[in-house]
Amino acid sequence: MKTRIKICGLTREADVDAAVAAGADALGFVFYPPSPRYVTPQRAAELASRVPPFVDVVGLFVNEAPEAVRAACATLPINVLQFHGDEDAAYCRQFSRPYLRAARVRPGLDLVEFAGSFPDARGLLLDAFVEGYGGGGHVFDWTLIPPDLPSYLVLSGGLTADNVGEAVRRVRPVAVDVSSGVEAGKGIKDHSKIAAFVAAVRKADESL
Repeated sequence: MKTRIKICGLTREADVDAAVAAGADALGFVFYPPSPRYVTPQRAAELASRVPPFVDVVGLFVNEAPEAVRAACATLPINVLQFHGDEDAAYCRQFSRPYLRAARVRPGLDLVEFAGSFPDARGLLLDAFVEGYGGGGHVFDWTLIPPDLPSYLVLSGGLTADNVGEAVRRVRPVAVDVSSGVEAGKGIKDHSKIAAFVAAVRKADESL
C-alpha cells in the first residue's frame, strides 16, 4: 500500500506548489497563533486555492474555540481537521468532518486506550512529547507504538528524508507527516528537501 504523505506548516505559495509537484497527498495549515507556522484562515484560503483536486487540505488546531474552527471551515475547503490539544471526542466530532487526533507519545501513555477514546477519528497521529504543543522536530521511540493499535496510524515527529524510509519499513503507518524536516527555516520550506522526503517514502514503499 502506498504510504500517504502530508506536508504541514505551509505559509508560502511557492512551498504549496513545490509540495504538490513532489507528489504530496495532503497539505497542512496551522491555525495555532503561537506557532511560527501560523496562518490566518484568510491567508490559508489564498494558499489552498492553489491545491489541485484529490490533494487534501488539512487544518491544524490546538484547543481552539469551536466557533473559530467553524469559521475556518467556512473560509477555505478543509477536508480533514487535525487536533493537537486537549480536545475530547465530543469536541472533535461536533464539526461533522473527518478528523485526526494527535497523541504526544511518551512512556506511560496507553495508546490503545487513547485511540479507543476517539473511535470515530479518521486516524491517530503520533508525535513526540515536548513541552507545549507540537513535536518540536524530535523523533520519539517507535517501539512505544503497540502492534494492536485500533486506529489508522499517521506517523510524525522529527521525520526527514534520512529517517523516513526506516520509519515506513518499521512502523508501517498509513501516512507520514512532516514539517520541520523539510524546512530551511521555521515556516519556510526547502523544495529540495520536500522532493527528497517524498522520494525516500516512495523508495521505502517499493521495498515492502
